[in-house]
Amino acid sequence: MGGTVPSWLTVLQCLVAGVVVGLVAMETGAWRGELRRSGVRWGSAWSLALAGVCLLNGLYGVLAPGPHASGLLFARFVAYAAAIVLALPAVRAYTGGPGVRRFGTVLLAWFAAAGVLWWTSPLILAGIDADGVPSYGPLLPLAELVPVVVLGVYVFRAVRGLEVTTAGACVAGGAVVAVVALVGGAVAPASWSTEPLRGLWVVPLVAGLEVLAAARVRAVRRAADRRARMRDAIASVSNAAWLAHTPAELLETARAQCEELLHDPSIRGTLRPLSRDRFVTEFYSAEGRALLPDEQSFLRDVARVVSSAAERHTLTSKLRDAAYTDALTGLHNRPALDRQLAAALGKAEVESTRVAVLLCDLDNFKHANDMRGREWGDRLLRRVAAQLVDAAGPGAFVARHGGDDFVVVVERAPDDTELLALARRVQGRFEYLAHRVPATPMTVGVAAWRPGEVRDVDALVRGADLAMIAAKRGSKGAAFYDDLLRGEFHERTTMRRELEEAMSAGDIVVHFQPLTDTGTLEVVGLEALARWRRNGELVLPQEWLPLAEETGLIVEIGRQVFAAARNASEKYDLPVAVNVAARQLDEADFVRHVEQSWGPGAWRRLTIEVTESALLHDDAHARAALATLAARGARIALDDFGTGYNSLSRLAELPVHVIKVDRSFVHASGTPEGDAVLRAVLAVARAHGLDVVAEGVERAEELTTLVGMGVDTVQGFMLGRPAPTLPIRGRRPGTGEIEAVTPERLPQRLPHQMSPAAGS
Repeated sequence: MGGTVPSWLTVLQCLVAGVVVGLVAMETGAWRGELRRSGVRWGSAWSLALAGVCLLNGLYGVLAPGPHASGLLFARFVAYAAAIVLALPAVRAYTGGPGVRRFGTVLLAWFAAAGVLWWTSPLILAGIDADGVPSYGPLLPLAELVPVVVLGVYVFRAVRGLEVTTAGACVAGGAVVAVVALVGGAVAPASWSTEPLRGLWVVPLVAGLEVLAAARVRAVRRAADRRARMRDAIASVSNAAWLAHTPAELLETARAQCEELLHDPSIRGTLRPLSRDRFVTEFYSAEGRALLPDEQSFLRDVARVVSSAAERHTLTSKLRDAAYTDALTGLHNRPALDRQLAAALGKAEVESTRVAVLLCDLDNFKHANDMRGREWGDRLLRRVAAQLVDAAGPGAFVARHGGDDFVVVVERAPDDTELLALARRVQGRFEYLAHRVPATPMTVGVAAWRPGEVRDVDALVRGADLAMIAAKRGSKGAAFYDDLLRGEFHERTTMRRELEEAMSAGDIVVHFQPLTDTGTLEVVGLEALARWRRNGELVLPQEWLPLAEETGLIVEIGRQVFAAARNASEKYDLPVAVNVAARQLDEADFVRHVEQSWGPGAWRRLTIEVTESALLHDDAHARAALATLAARGARIALDDFGTGYNSLSRLAELPVHVIKVDRSFVHASGTPEGDAVLRAVLAVARAHGLDVVAEGVERAEELTTLVGMGVDTVQGFMLGRPAPTLPIRGRRPGTGEIEAVTPERLPQRLPHQMSPAAGS
């Protein structure tokens, strides 16, 4: 080592440089995420430049004098220039000061000019003596200290107004000591005692920078940990959003999370509804504390979670309401009814109370709706719903069961008498409405569940439905599902099962009753009648036909009758009449069913008999179906004429070819009043160009009267009972001969066992 530079100073400078490089390497390995964006890299670069100054100054003490002395001095000057220039972005990164482009440009230009002078003139470096002590030119102090002044100006502008921290104070103290040492080394005469100052001045500054870097790393890590806790808090609030029962409950949970994380007990939250089911949430410090940017962002994120959850909760509530609400009337719908009844039965079993159900049905609503239009029907249903809610009272649960059926659920129901009185009151309220709005009457069925019975929601509603059907049949307006109705229901269920089995086993047979010409007593046609043969005996039609029509079994039975009628028509070479129930006419595919069952052609041999009640409501579908069949050639007969109340005034509007005079008018013949009614009916028929068939002829006097009034065709037990084969009176199959039969040769009165009911 040249000169008298103490060896420990040289070692110290190299050691400081090595320590700085090691610390920077450690910091570089710790650059992750937020640390990479925190400005630590500029501080590390500055520290490396300062370490380079210290290292090169120490190396100069080891290597000088020698051929590389000038190069080492210039390298030290370059490292010094880099340290001064890099100080600008490092200070800006730590302080958030103004831009450094202009200051950096000035410093780079200054050091570039000094570098040129270094090699072209002795103004910077005059030479190096034999001992290795450099001789500096007069411009070196200016070349080194003017940039320090420029840097000082920038630092003053950058730190002005900033809060002084411990790390900042350490950096400032180290910078002051470094500047003093730097100025001392720059202005002092060059010697081995002053030359080490040109490298050791960086030690206090580097120490301050490392303290600042460590503090910054710790701060960034604390901020990163805080942001992680914020993300966890947001995730916790998001999870709580699925468990909270109300938006207010979620708002309180989120507020508690914000209060705990920000350590601010004054955090408050508001949730305000906007239009279209939107919400806005806001969290703020009630004490007015200024929040940091990351805190503000955290509160906004939590607020968005709460708002989204409130909107989702509102939408879910609306969807739930829509799922359990009837869209037309606003009442509860059938799923809501099932849920309410299940809950009510469970509660009633615990409380040992009763639950009652009132099933309210609008009679003939479908026909009225078809006549007046769907809009009228919708208005009526809404009016009925409002009246039911008002009549049932605040403690009742009212639901639309479907179509024109409504159900009222009464928990803690009173006794049967009071329940029936409630049903009549509900019906009476609707009768008042019907006086104001043209409508159809209402029928109410009541059923009650008692503790100890099986909790069956469907059975309870079905009981009320059966009571409603019974009230409808008896024109009572309201009925209770009591033990008698239970027995009837059991019997009807048994009969329906047996009827279905009979249809499968072929026990539904077709009998034929003749239509007779009154002049010759010749059979001119047949009427096909369905009969049930059970255990070898016939079941009276009035015992099972109504049930078949109610259950829809009559549709399949009707198909079988049409097929049998076609076979009989071809076998006996006679036209055949087939009775069609209103339930069959209601089928959308009625015409297609007739076409398939009857078969192709021979339409003029088919007469379709419908009752006046089936056409009473002027059902457009029924009239259109009959008109279609009439266009094919089939004849339409109006059965039981005179019992449908309004057919006389609308007879010309219906697609009818034949009227069948009801047996009640025939039995009343022979009296002035009865004969007058018959003549009136015949006059109406002739006025409309219709054929007439008189039903239920049982006495010779009735036949004589009808012949005298000009009735051409009759039928009745007197002239032939329904039978599986053709019952002939007058024509003998295969001979074509006509037996001369007169009314005088017929029995004057049929036996009692040949009553009209047996052949209906």
